[in-house]
Amino acid sequence: MVPYISDVLFNEPQGRSVALVQFGASLIFLCMFVYAWSVDDAGKFLWILFLIVGSALSGIAESLPENRRQAAGILRFAGILVLLLLLLSGFLRPDFLIGG
Repeated sequence: MVPYISDVLFNEPQGRSVALVQFGASLIFLCMFVYAWSVDDAGKFLWILFLIVGSALSGIAESLPENRRQAAGILRFAGILVLLLLLLSGFLRPDFLIGG
């Protein structure tokens, strides 16, 4: 199992098309947060910042040149870690996700 995870995590970056999807998702999450901030409800939606950072890190990892496998793996791992922290916060502090 461990060699499979390291093979996937430290694989060559997938290219521009996957990076554009990740950056597009990050931009959509950013637009959602800016809208919530503009109507003074940004405090309820701070969890969206985790989605912005996680998808942006994945997009950066996929946009690197093919010979930068280790850097792409570190950025992928950081993006996964950010999203896992969001998931963990749902169990430790549900009011963070609900906005209470």
